[in-house]
Formats: sequence, structure tokens, C-alpha cells
Amino acid sequence: AVLDESGGDSVQAGGSLRLSCAASGSIYHRYCMSWFRQAPGKEREPVAGLDYDVTTKYADSVKGRLTISKDNDGDTLYLQMTGLKVEDTGMYYCAAAGVISRLEVYCSDGILRWGHGTQVTVSS
Repeated sequence: AVLDESGGDSVQAGGSLRLSCAASGSIYHRYCMSWFRQAPGKEREPVAGLDYDVTTKYADSVKGRLTISKDNDGDTLYLQMTGLKVEDTGMYYCAAAGVISRLEVYCSDGILRWGHGTQVTVSS
């Protein structure tokens, strides 16, 4: 799979953004897809995951504010972000995993490809 993220921007706290991840390549290489983020000076952390059957999983810090979804063709992964907080600031990465992956770990045990990232900056 080839992944291309977009939609990152600078917004004020309370604002909204929608990130997109355009995916191409074998559907078996994007069986499970997820969003991760990395804040300056911190490790990359999972934000949300989406399995092939559209089951979702969210980090506790984003539940109720961020929504992961994909289009009907499964070619674009989205992350709708509302009620943004300063602590949501970071580089957001899309990841695609193969059939040997588990949603409970945000597909991290089967990631085949990372996107280049898109920057989200939230100011107070």
C-alpha cells in the first residue's frame, strides 16, 4: 500500500479538522488501518484504528472527539477531529497493516506501510 495523508492545519482549541489518508495497493495490505500521532519530544502513540469489518478502537484521550472512518471503496481513511485540544498537537501518521494484525493494538503488530504524516497544531 501507498499512503498519502492530508488535511493537517493550525487551528484554535475547540476547532475541527478532517484528516484524509489516500491509500492504494492491495486491499490485503490495508486490512487494518490506523492513525498515530507524535508530539514533539514524545514517542509515537496510537490514536484510532479501523478493522476490515469497520470495527473501531480509540485511545481514551480522544474518545468522543475523534472519529475514524473510510469511504465505501476503502481507498480513503479519514480522521474527523472535533473539540480539538492543545494536547492534540502533533504529526499525524496513517498506517496500513496486513491480515496478520490486531485491532486491539491498533494494527501495530502488522503494519506494512506508514504515510509521511500531516501536521496538526492546536493553539489556545
